[in-house]
Amino acid sequence: MNIVFLDALTMGDMPELESFHALGAYTQYAETSLDERLERCLPADIIVTNKVKIDAVLMEKLPKLKLICVAATGTNNIDLDKAAALNIPVKNVKGYSTNSVAQLTFGFIIELFNRITFYDTYVKEEMYSSQKLFTHIGPGLEEIAGKTIGIIGMGDIGKAVAKIATAFNMQVQYYSTSGKNTDAGYACVSLDTLLKTSDVVSIHAPFNAQTSQLIGAKQLAMMKPEAILINVGRGGIVVETDLVEALQEKKIHAAALDVFEQEPLPLHSPLLQLQDHGQLILTPHIAWASRQARITLLQGIQNNIKQFVS
Repeated sequence: MNIVFLDALTMGDMPELESFHALGAYTQYAETSLDERLERCLPADIIVTNKVKIDAVLMEKLPKLKLICVAATGTNNIDLDKAAALNIPVKNVKGYSTNSVAQLTFGFIIELFNRITFYDTYVKEEMYSSQKLFTHIGPGLEEIAGKTIGIIGMGDIGKAVAKIATAFNMQVQYYSTSGKNTDAGYACVSLDTLLKTSDVVSIHAPFNAQTSQLIGAKQLAMMKPEAILINVGRGGIVVETDLVEALQEKKIHAAALDVFEQEPLPLHSPLLQLQDHGQLILTPHIAWASRQARITLLQGIQNNIKQFVS
């Protein structure tokens, strides 16, 4: 079997990539542009891709192709209908990043309520050393205990976040974007109720017709002025221009985003123009990518190939 990984750079420097060689004739490329796809995919029996799109036109030109492995959970970069018509299985890996995403979610919450970066800078820039008082209250800390977290999307990651929130003595409620997850053991409420009553709104939903631009100006206006918004789901769920306006006008207290409408984030993004950096944390779509999560992901891809070959 000829195995081609089209964008192995998305995995970082992982020794586990070498294990693909034991499964067949393996070739990996750091990145693959749209123009390079056909030439690189032509010899492949198995394609591995994270973000490189495998569309209907490309599949038609790949007579050898027998399997598509997605180095992620989401399969939106693959034309699933065309793959089914050509009898080409598409295999993803579920659940590999649950702990990683939940951990960063609470990293955001703790940073926004504890302002660790502010206080670290205050000490390192010698402002603390130049004062007389033993402490510096500054913007102040907020306790998480007793606050209400509203989780949008109660899948595996949402449930992991809820479990951590409970350990912090937070009250948990959620909104099911699909309408199917209504037995999670926490209060299931409408989106409007969640937005109006939550101190933390945390998004863990997939991007689809139901979630596209789910949180815009109208929804942000419903939130408490002291509330924070976190999006580690998908970028298109939050209208970024509306979020910037809400932060500038103090309609909500703060936000943290790991995903964006366009990735990488363009230099002209309004998110980069916000002057009060304490209001907004931005990270480069990294929540999924702890070292342990990437090891689990690569093992899952390799297992999918082994099962297919056997």
